[in-house]
Amino acid sequence: MTTIELPFPTSGTAGVPAADGPQTGKEFTSDQEVRWCPGCGDYAVLKAVQSFLPDLGLRRENIVFVSGIGCSSRFPYYLDTFGMHSIHGRAPSIATGIATAREDLSVWVVTGDGDALSIGGNHLIHALRRNVNMTILLFNNRIYGLTKGQYSPTSETGKVTKSTPMGSVDHPFNPVSLALGAEGSFVARTIDSDRKHLTAVLSAAAAHRGTSFVEIYQNCPIFNDGAFDAIKDHDTKADAIIPLVHGEPIRFGALGEDGQPTKGLVRSANGGVEVVSTVSTSSTTEGPTEADLLVHDAHDPDPTTAFAISRLTDSGYLNQAPIGIFRSVERPSYDDQARAQVASAKEAAPGPAPDKLAALIGGGDTWTVV
Repeated sequence: MTTIELPFPTSGTAGVPAADGPQTGKEFTSDQEVRWCPGCGDYAVLKAVQSFLPDLGLRRENIVFVSGIGCSSRFPYYLDTFGMHSIHGRAPSIATGIATAREDLSVWVVTGDGDALSIGGNHLIHALRRNVNMTILLFNNRIYGLTKGQYSPTSETGKVTKSTPMGSVDHPFNPVSLALGAEGSFVARTIDSDRKHLTAVLSAAAAHRGTSFVEIYQNCPIFNDGAFDAIKDHDTKADAIIPLVHGEPIRFGALGEDGQPTKGLVRSANGGVEVVSTVSTSSTTEGPTEADLLVHDAHDPDPTTAFAISRLTDSGYLNQAPIGIFRSVERPSYDDQARAQVASAKEAAPGPAPDKLAALIGGGDTWTVV
């Protein structure tokens, strides 16, 4: 599953200086030794990002990666760009300040399911609703890896870990549903082992003006190995992956006699979406046909359908998961509007800069304390 529809161009890197000439992935690779466990999915994501960054056509000094705490948060060390290994869960807030203060930077956040959705949950949802111009990569391995295997906010109910020896009783977050509920303007999901799809999603996310949220299913071979076997195994992934391509009917499953996937998504009686196990090619045959299938619209301003599709994600052993761009819509970004307000205030206030500042401080509701 590698086909993906790129969104309309939205100049995600507008205002960021272009590179002086062609670049290679090697130029974006730092001299630091990469320290992840053998077989970790982070390696595949890192390589994809290093290879993809030259395609942005930006100077390395105008790209910044901000991370929180966790295995994925080592990411900035391995890129020859500016970066910050910040504090637990607060990477979106720090990135908000950077994006607002420095229009000339392409701002990225690298976080994990524990970092972003536990202690950082509040920071994540407000970055999404504000639509700050940044790209958030959430590595979801459904476990706490750095602290050696405790359950995380995305671990399935019943998960036995060092911190839940009798099985977790928590209901897990669905990161895509959460992002859509927070009015994220760009929300997508991809897989660490599908290099082509991962790179295509990264390209689309980087092109988006506003907050781009990308959940990346990423295997932890030490503490949660096999969490994504259903969507990676050659024998099961056709039935497990629901590919989303803008403008195309949503079909999946093993190929039928007509060469088309046998399953699909249709509108349910309650207005949501549901899976149908057989799609007929003939209108004279009983059951849903191609014409009944839901056509994916990533640019629909109403996120209702995208949310309904996200709910098809199996929160247990991931025997089913929609993959691709759920939503990509245009709306004003927080940092663009904040800078515009500052510029407007400067123009409106008379006199030189020091006098303008004094007028702001002394104007409106003020008190003299004696």
